[in-house]
Amino acid sequence: MFNDKLPGASLYVPANHPDLTAVANGEKLAQARSLIFCTEDAVAEKDLSYALFQLGVALQNMPVTTRSERFVRVRNVEVLGRVLAMPGADKLTGFVIPKASRHNMPSYLRHVRDTRHVLMPTLETADVFDDAEMREFRLFLESPGVRPRILALRIGGNDLFALLGLRRPRNMTIYRTPLGPVIARLVTTFRPYGFCLTAPVFEHLDLPDLLAQEVEEDLAHGMVGKTAIHPDQIAQIERHFMVMPRDLASAEAILAADSPAVFKLDNSMCEVTTHRAWAQRTIAQASHFGAYPSVDPVDPVDK
Repeated sequence: MFNDKLPGASLYVPANHPDLTAVANGEKLAQARSLIFCTEDAVAEKDLSYALFQLGVALQNMPVTTRSERFVRVRNVEVLGRVLAMPGADKLTGFVIPKASRHNMPSYLRHVRDTRHVLMPTLETADVFDDAEMREFRLFLESPGVRPRILALRIGGNDLFALLGLRRPRNMTIYRTPLGPVIARLVTTFRPYGFCLTAPVFEHLDLPDLLAQEVEEDLAHGMVGKTAIHPDQIAQIERHFMVMPRDLASAEAILAADSPAVFKLDNSMCEVTTHRAWAQRTIAQASHFGAYPSVDPVDPVDK
């Protein structure tokens, strides 16, 4: 599983991709930590049968374990059943559930109840704009037998834009659009209850500086990953998940057994009780993605 649920960049790969088997078994795109083989929006209806055939071939031929976590983004409940019936389906980490809600999740859960697969529901319906509905969905996801299945919640930015009749602009991050406050509310609705969220795709491939700015804002909102739509985006996204030496030093000091309850480090207050969760996540992030080299190490200063 992901190290402390930190997938970084999850790469969407259409299930009808000509090199699907090579990608699935790690011969291609070996740098990807998380692969999502898509049978939904990335595949036209007329191509679905071939995509599922090709996915079946890939599942049979891919090794049991690879460096990457491997998921299938199913099109609907029927497709989930078809994938689970394929030889090799047990090699998958789990499934991405499209347009997830408290109304359709029970059907998906029934299909995986006798498996070890985990699920990543995607928040991308009109229900997302209804705070009360999101709270009800959270209560459902917290119920016994459901919570252990939920690896993370994915935010489907393009579908949410479509519901508003909008498309992501080319001159600002998603947080400066009407979806910015929506994402913030999803964070405050789900994060305090232990659910991790991943950020929407950045669909413009020729704006690396804006992508970099958006990933920084993703991290500021507590996102544990971001969907990539092109292999070049993997490194662009994950370099921002590397931890700054100042943050790593603070996290280590906060978690040290002999740290006082409150102390000053690098001209910032560190409070062990309130900063512990951040520190634990920062240490896990550094372990998973690495840390930038320290130029000027800073020693703790007692309060």
